[in-house]
Amino acid sequence: MPIVVKRKPLNLLEKLYLPEIARGLAVTFRRMFEKKVTLEYPEQRPPIPEGYRGVPTLVRDPEGREKCVSCQLCEFVCPPKAIRITPGEIPEDDEHANVEKAPKEFDIDMLRCIYCGMCQEVCPEEAIWLQNQYSMSGYTRAEMVNDKAKLYELGGTLPDEHFKWKKKKEASRSAGDHH
Repeated sequence: MPIVVKRKPLNLLEKLYLPEIARGLAVTFRRMFEKKVTLEYPEQRPPIPEGYRGVPTLVRDPEGREKCVSCQLCEFVCPPKAIRITPGEIPEDDEHANVEKAPKEFDIDMLRCIYCGMCQEVCPEEAIWLQNQYSMSGYTRAEMVNDKAKLYELGGTLPDEHFKWKKKKEASRSAGDHH
């Protein structure tokens, strides 16, 4: 059985909507005399809030070496599967050939990326960082896929608190001295 809800009838002012129109006009007039908050983007940009998660990039250590070791943890943990890594080897004639491997290809599809930050959290070498850049644009889908060179260009160099290369280099030297 349907329930009938009784409503009180509208008076004359409510039927004409005059109080609501007046209230809307009052808001409009108040806004006319407030200080303007429009920014002339891109010359003026709003401040970036603390903890902002921006574009994921690859970074190098202070000596310019790749920090990424192709462990592929970021690729496995990425919810939208925006990261694609093809592992590669460090050439044997390189002085760091005994250290680790490096990515042959490293692509991040920015159209799929959801800026969650899980790739940065899971990286054991602190090779992937979310930068404060928030204006990524392109005319084609291919332009929105950042390859390894573009990722290093965007990321730059960050201090390396691990000094992994020096530790392993010294360890390999001491191991070579014992033989």
